[in-house]
Amino acid sequence: MTDTAPSTSAPTPTFRLWQKATRLPLGSRLFSAAVSLKAPYFRTALPHVVELRPGRCVVRGPGWWGNRNHIGTFHVIAACNLAEMAMGMLAEATVPATHRWIPVGMNVRYPAKSTGGMTVTAEWTDIPDFAAFTSGQDVEVPLRFVDDAGVEPVVGTITIRVSPKKKS
Repeated sequence: MTDTAPSTSAPTPTFRLWQKATRLPLGSRLFSAAVSLKAPYFRTALPHVVELRPGRCVVRGPGWWGNRNHIGTFHVIAACNLAEMAMGMLAEATVPATHRWIPVGMNVRYPAKSTGGMTVTAEWTDIPDFAAFTSGQDVEVPLRFVDDAGVEPVVGTITIRVSPKKKS
């Protein structure tokens, strides 16, 4: 593993869109809306990608009534929805365009109640050397969930399978 993204590969179209969109006023909001149009289920949590770069993605979800459960805390499935978006955007910004990725599992626990909105960070402190992947390999994406009170109400990871794209 390396501590930087592979420099030999061109950015994916999704990451290029982020780079272009964030040069505009409200660009991160426009980008988040575009991702939610491509994957409509994300819309249910009203996600906002606030940071995206190789190795790191931060997504924020508001503490609105649609993200709350029957006891008034941030619903864990809404938090998982934000986590999947953070993981996907991390993968799009980091996995080279020569490879593909797909989520194959999620592991979450919810040890505490939440207050307000939720911020989910997907981050690789050591970025795998994807160029060395000659067949499908599972890679774990660590997630950090923090609510508005600074509590970590959810703990989890998502596993993705990364493999070279088939040559056409």
